[in-house]
Amino acid sequence: MAFHEIRFPANLSFGSVGGPERRTEIVTLTNGHEERRTPWAHSRRRYDAGLGLRSLDDVAALIAFFEARAGQMHGFRWKDWSDFKSCAPSVAPSHLDQDLGVGDGVRRVFALRKAYASGPARYWRPVAKPVEGSVLAGVGAVEKREGVDYTVDLASGEISFAVPPDAGAVVTAGFEFDVPVRFDTDRIAVSVSSFQAGDLPQVPVVEVRI
Repeated sequence: MAFHEIRFPANLSFGSVGGPERRTEIVTLTNGHEERRTPWAHSRRRYDAGLGLRSLDDVAALIAFFEARAGQMHGFRWKDWSDFKSCAPSVAPSHLDQDLGVGDGVRRVFALRKAYASGPARYWRPVAKPVEGSVLAGVGAVEKREGVDYTVDLASGEISFAVPPDAGAVVTAGFEFDVPVRFDTDRIAVSVSSFQAGDLPQVPVVEVRI
């Protein structure tokens, strides 16, 4: 499957509904206790692109995008308006937002990631599709310059430093990011009369692993 480095129209995804899902397998024992396990290390996000449509022009734009991706064949970028920054939605990203690791004087490449913490638990989400021009990186709390001190691979979410960070130096970054997704259907059914009456088509979108 190919991945097209193009974002689904952000104005259409703005009204969408969706979020993360997990897969948990639960076995109830004869004594009433449960055993729980998950085969997934990372959550997977699902959305409904149909809810963001507001006009027939939006429908035309959706169909054009769908046809260009050949339905489920090719992946694309999706802006999740509820979660697209390395920081809180109300503030701008900073080079201190997320820890990427600790330098050892040899390693030059660090992968972007985002932490979700609640109480003692913390989940690290890999970020593979940063937004161009949004990545701010720092080493030892000192901000570095993109294009001079580091480069960003927008297709993989990896930062490559020109000089390996010193041993013990904490590498940090702030960024905006998209979700790699594909359509979860090979069919879009739209009725003009139903659409004008407020009946929106269902257009499922699902996250893909990169």
